[in-house]
Amino acid sequence: MSFMAIHCGINRFSIERLRKQGYRYGGLVSKGGTFMVSWMENNNRENPLYEQFDRVCGLIKIRCGTLAGQRHPGWAIHDSHDRAEMAEMIINCELAELGREMGCQMMVEGSGLVPLDEIEGNIMLEKRMSGNAPYYVLGPLPCDSGAGYDHITAAIGAANSARHGADLICYITPAEHLALPNESDVREGVRATRLAARIGDLARNPERREQEKRVALSRRDMRWDDHMSLLMFPEQAREVRRDRTPADSKTCTMCGDFCAMRQGAALFAKDLKGDKIAS
Repeated sequence: MSFMAIHCGINRFSIERLRKQGYRYGGLVSKGGTFMVSWMENNNRENPLYEQFDRVCGLIKIRCGTLAGQRHPGWAIHDSHDRAEMAEMIINCELAELGREMGCQMMVEGSGLVPLDEIEGNIMLEKRMSGNAPYYVLGPLPCDSGAGYDHITAAIGAANSARHGADLICYITPAEHLALPNESDVREGVRATRLAARIGDLARNPERREQEKRVALSRRDMRWDDHMSLLMFPEQAREVRRDRTPADSKTCTMCGDFCAMRQGAALFAKDLKGDKIAS
């Protein structure tokens, strides 16, 4: 999918909400958004991307296809759903509706940090106010204190986001908030986000769980080749198994001779012909 994320929702009204609010625990985030606010303040002018939104949509239709209207939240869970963020969310949801009327594909971009108990409500607000426009979220991260493991922090938020109806999830790397990510960081971040999206999807769509049953059956029966082929990350799984190769190839090094799966197979051998073990 080709899209551009543009700071068209930050305008004089939303800046005034932030000024009257008088604080931001996480400050202003996003280089593009901060540059836009600085330009508007220095020139005492409206955001040209907001002021000429019809022109922006026309260019997107020709060159790109999809426009994501960015919000400009604070980078802290304590800023989640503050008045300034909500003002910008309302504007972006209005613009999403206007853009669709002009024949432009639209998304709304969400916050990067939202407490876990607020994620469902955050998605409900965007969907309700935008006429169910696709929602693009950056995780979100449900806590501020996970630096170094923010790909895991974000995956927890992403699983909940996917479960409650988010449509596009931006991956977060272990280097988030600390440094520019390297290739290894990117790979780990993408894997964690893919896993989170799958977890959320399985919660939202139970009919898609057949693959998970096949994984469980291959693990129960210790059909390792079949098992690896069904996993999301087979190469990583094979690497772990190669690194700790068991003496008995039918087991793993967790239990060895006391393998619970093998003991269960012996106890219920006559019942293992189908998917289920009879009780």
